[in-house]
Amino acid sequence: MITATPLWPMIAMVFLTFAVWGMLFYRRMPKAGSGPLPLELFKTRATRPPLSSVEMAANDNLMNLFELPVLFYVLCLALAVTGIGGAFFEAGCWGYVGLRAVHSAIHCTFNNVMLRFGAYLLSTLLLLALWIAFAIRMAA
Repeated sequence: MITATPLWPMIAMVFLTFAVWGMLFYRRMPKAGSGPLPLELFKTRATRPPLSSVEMAANDNLMNLFELPVLFYVLCLALAVTGIGGAFFEAGCWGYVGLRAVHSAIHCTFNNVMLRFGAYLLSTLLLLALWIAFAIRMAA
């Protein structure tokens, strides 16, 4: 039985990722009109034009959204396919998205490292708890 319930938080996470991408694009656009840049500068991250601190934070956050959240996407798909669910999984999935949104908001704005780390740690522990609960339900 396939259920769509866990897919909504996954869709929200995808839109969060596109929002951070959009912010990065918006912040980089002024450089596009600042004059020609040799294409050789874009071969690797080491040779690319220098980024401002706000560009770098948004760039780093976008990369973060393709690290542990990949495990979140897999979990949401596994929940949808197996039909495993309940209040814990629904609240947990939405909680994960919320914590990652807080992490992104901090990272892309005032970038307080300790606050950002707190959101990151809580989201990671929540994701771990969701995976443990899923494994237990699968084993039962």
